[in-house]
Amino acid sequence: MVTDAERAQRAAALRGLLYLACPDAPATAITATAEAIAQRAQETPREAVPEAQELRKHSPPSGGFLNLVGSDLGNARLVGSHLSRADLAGADLGGADLTNARLVGADLTNAFLSDTNLAGADLTGANLVDAYLNRAHLPNAILTDAYLSDARLVGADLTGADLVGAHLNRAFLRDAILTAAHLNGANLSYASLPAARLAGADLAGADLTDAQLTNADLTDAQLTGADLTNADLTEAHLTRADLTRAELSYADLAGADLTGAQLMGAVGMRLPPGAIWDWETTWPAELASVVAEQSDEVRPGVYRVRTGPAPDRSGAVRV
Repeated sequence: MVTDAERAQRAAALRGLLYLACPDAPATAITATAEAIAQRAQETPREAVPEAQELRKHSPPSGGFLNLVGSDLGNARLVGSHLSRADLAGADLGGADLTNARLVGADLTNAFLSDTNLAGADLTGANLVDAYLNRAHLPNAILTDAYLSDARLVGADLTGADLVGAHLNRAFLRDAILTAAHLNGANLSYASLPAARLAGADLAGADLTDAQLTNADLTDAQLTGADLTNADLTEAHLTRADLTRAELSYADLAGADLTGAQLMGAVGMRLPPGAIWDWETTWPAELASVVAEQSDEVRPGVYRVRTGPAPDRSGAVRV
């Protein structure tokens, strides 16, 4: 006895196969054919389902590339599929398995990819502007020079992903996992990354102007030469992060954990109230001479920049 859930799963798998086998067929015909076949899953096939006749009709051409505009590929199994340059604008790929798929230069504008498995997929130069990738699985995916402006990646897993030169301006990455991700030179201006996990990520030379990084984990992150102008880093975890020569004009680091952080040569940094630091922390020259006088020891060897008036300095820290 085939359950409704099993029938739906088979229909989803068939949709994926039919889209690849009949790329010019109308999306409605592919969906109807897949569902018709799934409905007859327990029958011995004697002839093609009537809905298959519609597969002979052709969608408007798309410049020679695979035309999957607006297609329904939800939960489809497309492991290792070749979809480079495919037009998937507005397509529904929610829950689909695209592990190791090739989507180089594909158009996924406004596509729905939430809960989709894209582990190891190659999306070099792909257009994902306004795409929905909430909770998407993208570990070790290649997104070099990809366009993700205004994309929604809430809770997405991008562990070890290659995002070098990617365009993530105004992207929503709350709670996203970017551990050990490569973001050298990426554009993250105005991106929203509260509570994002960026431990060990390489953000050297990245544009993070006006980025929202409250409570983000940037432990051991590489931020050399990054532009963090006006970024919100309140309560961020920057333990052992390298911010050498980073641009920090108007950045808010209040309450941040700067233990072991490297801040030598950082530009425009203000003394951050409530920030935690230790003797491993290196400061810009203009702050190194004053930070100790304006901090209090909170535990042996660890200090907090004062937020209120100076207490009695008889036991002041010396640098």
